[in-house]
Amino acid sequence: MIFKIWNILLLIISSISIITALIAEFVFNLQPCELCLKQRHPYYLMILISLFIFFIPFKSKLFGYLLIQLSSIYGLFYAIWHVGVENNLLSGPSGCSAGLEITENTINLKEQILSKQVISCDEVIWSFFGISAASINTIVLLFIFIVNALYIYKYYGSKKEKKNAL
Repeated sequence: MIFKIWNILLLIISSISIITALIAEFVFNLQPCELCLKQRHPYYLMILISLFIFFIPFKSKLFGYLLIQLSSIYGLFYAIWHVGVENNLLSGPSGCSAGLEITENTINLKEQILSKQVISCDEVIWSFFGISAASINTIVLLFIFIVNALYIYKYYGSKKEKKNAL
């Protein structure tokens, strides 16, 4: 059943993910860190691809679903990295840490302070039942990755299996 409506479900999941992030940012004033912003990119792409897939023939849709697969891998990379940073297992990107470099020059110190983001990637600013937004995002992207891979295999899998099915 899920495969028959996969494109619609993908569009809904991606839209809800982006809308939730934007509501958290603009309504509840929860400012995203650098890794949070990067985790939004795959969803924007998935929304565009899902809309585009509605208008192309079945045989040409494979390229769109492969792009969705690649964008979910991109998102998983940043989501897992973010979870690792939140749990102090990995270090975040340079613009993601609240720490300042030691310097004797006040001009350099001022530049560091002004260029640093207020939000640090290792702080959990929102969680649901103790699960951080980055962890929830990892679960959502993993779901998309797995279901999309199964969808590609089922509908565009090897020709040998299709011949046997006919």
